[in-house]
Amino acid sequence: MTPSTAPSSASPQHPIPLAFGDLQGCRTPFQRLLAKAAPPVGTPLWFAGDLINRGAESLATLRDIIAMGDLAVPVLGNHDLHLLSVSAGIRKSKKGDTIDDILAAPDAADLLEWVRHRPIAHYENGMLMVHAGVVPQWDVAITLELADELQRALRGPNWKETLAGLYGNEPNVWSPNLKGIERLRVTCSALTRMRFCNAEGVMDFSSSGGLNAAPPGSMAWFDAPSRKTADVTVVFGHWAALGLLLRDNLIGLDSGCVWGAKLSAVRLAQNPSERTLTQVECENCRASGGN
Repeated sequence: MTPSTAPSSASPQHPIPLAFGDLQGCRTPFQRLLAKAAPPVGTPLWFAGDLINRGAESLATLRDIIAMGDLAVPVLGNHDLHLLSVSAGIRKSKKGDTIDDILAAPDAADLLEWVRHRPIAHYENGMLMVHAGVVPQWDVAITLELADELQRALRGPNWKETLAGLYGNEPNVWSPNLKGIERLRVTCSALTRMRFCNAEGVMDFSSSGGLNAAPPGSMAWFDAPSRKTADVTVVFGHWAALGLLLRDNLIGLDSGCVWGAKLSAVRLAQNPSERTLTQVECENCRASGGN
């Protein structure tokens, strides 16, 4: 996949995408944010994963995104994969899950089929979007190659077997010698779960806190030295404790909506000075009884 050479200024042919943080079923804040940002007709809407779960309106949120057709560009997050796993009998629902309405919907099979066919990573106009992170050894080409391997496996006839094999923290470091389910698992761990790793890219899943909660010897994945995606802008979510993070080559969009904080959207202009942030408050988003 080659990046477009379209200029960052908006045009009818190349409208600048608007990227959203983790919705997690928070439909009402999402509708308010979309109205407040007021993107021009035809604007691609990027979603950094975790469309559903924990918020009060998972089914309605999912239907909203599907109804947008090709304008919606979501990548899969860990909660989206959890939905598929519960539907397949691989995992059980957890306290605080809000996916029962999706699983009980009359068209549940069609909804789950749509989720299963979403990408794991998306790259366009020098912007790489994943749900969680990218290990330092991967450049854009490797990231897209590995994401494509995982996407194809999840879309294939043996997708349930693949999905069941994706859970677990080992291997926790990338090697080009990895094959089979271990190769897919480390790809999935990085792109949908990672927050911290060390300088060699060894992932540590023991903490979900902010930057000051890094495990010993680890750092935020994006601060790893010699990170090979430092030459593009990486858009990601997943990390509510980190909150909104805006750097020239980094856009962290999970500002904790489902935890009662804010939902964020950023206009993805190639020039950082032209990017705009829109936010709304997210009180009462979480479903009652959620943990």
